[in-house]
Amino acid sequence: MATNAATNAATKAAGRKPESRLALVRRARKMNRILAETYPDAHCELDFSNPLELLVATILSAQCTDKRVNMVTPVLFAKYPTVEDYAAADRAEMEEIIRSTGFFRAKTNSIIGMAQAICERYGGEVPGTLKDLVTLPGVGRKTANVVLGNAFGVPGLTVDTHFQRLVRRFGWTEETDPVKIEHAVGELLLKSEWTIFSHRVIWHGRRICHARRPACGVCPLAALCPSYGTGPTDPAQAEKLVRSGPFS
Repeated sequence: MATNAATNAATKAAGRKPESRLALVRRARKMNRILAETYPDAHCELDFSNPLELLVATILSAQCTDKRVNMVTPVLFAKYPTVEDYAAADRAEMEEIIRSTGFFRAKTNSIIGMAQAICERYGGEVPGTLKDLVTLPGVGRKTANVVLGNAFGVPGLTVDTHFQRLVRRFGWTEETDPVKIEHAVGELLLKSEWTIFSHRVIWHGRRICHARRPACGVCPLAALCPSYGTGPTDPAQAEKLVRSGPFS
């Protein structure tokens, strides 16, 4: 049976037996259930009311916090209520509205280009397939999966930096390429769980399993995580590292 090399290295170092593929699947699904109990309200933290708004907000979220994006989008959505409005937008005006999200010139190019492509190729409607979404300017698999999962109800894994860090720490995969990570994790979970699992793991990454000092001592996944001990294991010390949203 196939085994997971990252997990096996950790289990050997801890004196445990290597993990079989079946054991990995069972552990992954148990960890997902624990995350579900820990974050029952997990959801997309970008504000939106339709697929177009979510697509724009997700483009803006690159290298920017959801909190900052949500501060900008009310003005943006009011000024450009339709895809045609974005396609015909004055570049300087849009840049000024989204300036605080960073990389505002590139994001303006992406949003206007995306809107023009939707008008030209998809009749003014945001397409509902991964194949079509990734053809739009500024839209990669991560953005497409956010839109599909949260605006169209099509299961998808959002492989952002939190997701990549956590699933490797969990010992679910050794892959570093986002597409390969997406496929590897997708094989461990039921497809119906993909979208909500993405939210749960992102919430966990933002709140407990931080990049530099994860709060291992209060982590609900500690007993199942081969990376336990990366951060402080003392509950009192770990508790001080726990964060709560909204995130700035």
